[in-house]
Amino acid sequence: MLASASLVLLMTTPALALFYGGMSRSKSVLNMMMMSFSAAGVVGLVYVLWGWSMTYGTQDVALLFSNPFELFGLRNVEGATYLTVGFQLTFAVITAALISGAVADRLKFSAWLLFVPLWVTLSYFPLAHMVWGGGFLSGAQNGLADLVFSGDGGAAVAPVDYAGGTVVHINAGVAGLVLALLLGRRIGFGKEPMKPHNLTLTMLGAGLLWFGWFGFNVGSWVPGDLTGDAMGQYWLDETSLVWLNTTVATCAAIVGWLVVEKIRDGHATSLGAASGVVAGLVAITPACGALSPLGAIALGIVAGVACALAVGLKYRWNYDDSLDVVGVHLVGGLIGTVAIGVLSTSGGIAYGHSPKLLVVQAAVALFAVLWSAVATLVVGLVVKAIVGLRVHEDDEVEGIDGVEHGESAYDLVGARSGGLGGSKHLAGSTHVSEGV
Repeated sequence: MLASASLVLLMTTPALALFYGGMSRSKSVLNMMMMSFSAAGVVGLVYVLWGWSMTYGTQDVALLFSNPFELFGLRNVEGATYLTVGFQLTFAVITAALISGAVADRLKFSAWLLFVPLWVTLSYFPLAHMVWGGGFLSGAQNGLADLVFSGDGGAAVAPVDYAGGTVVHINAGVAGLVLALLLGRRIGFGKEPMKPHNLTLTMLGAGLLWFGWFGFNVGSWVPGDLTGDAMGQYWLDETSLVWLNTTVATCAAIVGWLVVEKIRDGHATSLGAASGVVAGLVAITPACGALSPLGAIALGIVAGVACALAVGLKYRWNYDDSLDVVGVHLVGGLIGTVAIGVLSTSGGIAYGHSPKLLVVQAAVALFAVLWSAVATLVVGLVVKAIVGLRVHEDDEVEGIDGVEHGESAYDLVGARSGGLGGSKHLAGSTHVSEGV
């Protein structure tokens, strides 16, 4: 568990920072990385103060969240429970950091620092409680699944979200879309190229994300009431399956994405391979303990193809999801969550079961979309009223790295001239910012 928690933290810093940083333009790469690092700093503190209490406290509020003051500052928490706190903390960190990819080049850093703690409080912690803390989206009595198919004291068919299809990926994907719509499109969006400036960083980040994801999925096993040898055998069987499913789904998604690119564009790209990695990982996250390896391959292929097609919708529908958070995390999260109702070996319709699990999974996914959309809209409007959301137009053109952080990732001119004036000149160059 300690190793798994460390792997999940690695997924944000440096993996996601590298992945998003490489996809950004050169004049905003540091800002993208700073958004990941600052999310870790802010959410890590907030989670200890009231995030754990809101998620796993015993004083439930309408099955939506727990009393944030019951365990405030980890009061009355001790011993091995700290390990679980740390593991869950890293999930909250990366969920918030994922949103940053939708708002590249134009969100004020001060707005980001205010948005993150408010958003995890209103969106992440409640959804985590609802899914994993015995709340409304679990199999609890009077929960959503129980209202759809009632059983004896709880849901007759309990929802499945092994490691965060709803809590992490649907949540972050919807939040990215809402925040991108509130911000508006980047200057020149759809009219000038906004290419990734360093695909080497992106490929490296994707590889590290894949590596860290084994902590994300495999570390999420729950032993239940088993003890001794029985727990040991359960652990071995469960984690072996989850590891293999996570791997083969990702492999299949890479292939699916590259096939779409080759047919559609004539080229199978490194960016497509890196994006396919993430699409497969996202889709298998909620389903990794419920599918057979063949089911995981099928899910990965579908996710790779669907996400490759979905990332182009932003040009058709004219919304600026800068680094494809919506196309990968929202779409991939929805596919993985709903596909459990089809491919689950213990409840999916592909194995001859009734469609009840499919109905429950679809209902849970829809509720997560609505909750995240409303919570993000409220938080976004509050932040806009307090500090504003978007940098000035001139600052956006010049480059958010120099304006917000006083730095440049590639200060070649500054190195020769010995000052930041060179870095500003470099950041403002269209030629350099497009990575030509």
